[in-house]
Amino acid sequence: MKEYFSFDKRLGIFIPELSSDWEDYSKETQEAILYHWEKIRGAIPDRIVELESEINKKQAQLDNETDFPRSCRLNSEIAELASIINDLWLWYRANQTISGKVHQ
Repeated sequence: MKEYFSFDKRLGIFIPELSSDWEDYSKETQEAILYHWEKIRGAIPDRIVELESEINKKQAQLDNETDFPRSCRLNSEIAELASIINDLWLWYRANQTISGKVHQ
């Protein structure tokens, strides 16, 4: 499946990376890709929980931070983690339609 997915360091998951149109793949390959994606997709909520935990830790640090530049860095890190969570939810939701094809 490595040829159909690539690891996204920012998101911390493998994402689909198809080099051809979906219809160009055999039914067996399509099913294998969808099965693999469902396993990845199923882990996205766990990845989000990890990131939310990191946000909570950084927010706790921010509550006690008196150094303005450090506060700015923490805010920036929190914003980036929130952006990653948003992108993960987009991947999770956007591909529900595609994932439904595996059951047809």
